[in-house]
Amino acid sequence: MSTAMNFGSKTFKPRAPDKGAFPLDHFGECKAFKEKFMRCLRDNRFDNAKCRLQSKDYLQCRMDNQLMAKEPLEKLGFKDLLEPPSSQAGSDTKP
Repeated sequence: MSTAMNFGSKTFKPRAPDKGAFPLDHFGECKAFKEKFMRCLRDNRFDNAKCRLQSKDYLQCRMDNQLMAKEPLEKLGFKDLLEPPSSQAGSDTKP
């Protein structure tokens, strides 16, 4: 005797991944950036604060190659690593 356990006809509906989930780099487009970041982590006993520049470069590569959603780097915590706009670059020097 077999009984079917059918609790309704629910269908699978695909949805976009949660923030932080992104595709793998199958073609190695950002492999060099990833390896520099990982080398930095190993060299610095996995203290990620010492590897922020490499992390920023890696994430920028991923965004440039559509391997993750584009986000302003300021929003990702790299505001202090960005160059000031050219209009403000020389504003702290006196004429």
